[in-house]
Amino acid sequence: MDIKNHYKDLILTESQIINNQHRDAVGGLWEEIGKLQFEFLVKNGLKPEHSLLDVGCGALRGGIHFINYLYTKNYYGIDINPFLMDAGIKELEKASLLEKKPYLLVNGDFQFDLFNQKFDFALAQSLFTHLPLNHIHRCLINISKVLKEGGKFYATFFETENKFALDGIIQSNEIVTYLDSDPYHYHFSVFTYLIEGLPLTVQYIGDWKHPRNQKMVCFSK
Repeated sequence: MDIKNHYKDLILTESQIINNQHRDAVGGLWEEIGKLQFEFLVKNGLKPEHSLLDVGCGALRGGIHFINYLYTKNYYGIDINPFLMDAGIKELEKASLLEKKPYLLVNGDFQFDLFNQKFDFALAQSLFTHLPLNHIHRCLINISKVLKEGGKFYATFFETENKFALDGIIQSNEIVTYLDSDPYHYHFSVFTYLIEGLPLTVQYIGDWKHPRNQKMVCFSK
């Protein structure tokens, strides 16, 4: 299955990766957003001994910080784009973090079970913002199978407060979101609907100081 993703068709040459052009290709704000997601999870209970699944890990903008912090072999990253994953490996080499032995998987079907691991925490930063609803549903179904009891899955999204608004919504100076095209916005109630029948609950967190106004939700098992 071909999961639609904002960066799915992004192609990067080796020269572009060496020159750090992947950092701009994924939206820039490399240091700011990388540190933001790391500090958020640590504030919400992530410990070095925990296992973390980074869904849509890309070129490891946040992954670099998590891998450095977590014990060896406790970071698991999955992304649809092999070029971004290659860029992430280069980032690990530059940061001398390959010895932390992160698990990285190129996969567009949210096949988290391929890691053969249960997770204390999971994160999808700037993923739901680029996915139509049925793909988010697939992600949630599969995440429910690999979270430990008590595990938490944090995900960002662009919010609309009006379920029936058809016009674009200005989220920031750079971003306008839409009901039916990328980047997508969603009403929070959508997430309560998607987890019906799953062993998950969902909590609205809202603002977490994202520079482009992405909001946060937390799915708990």
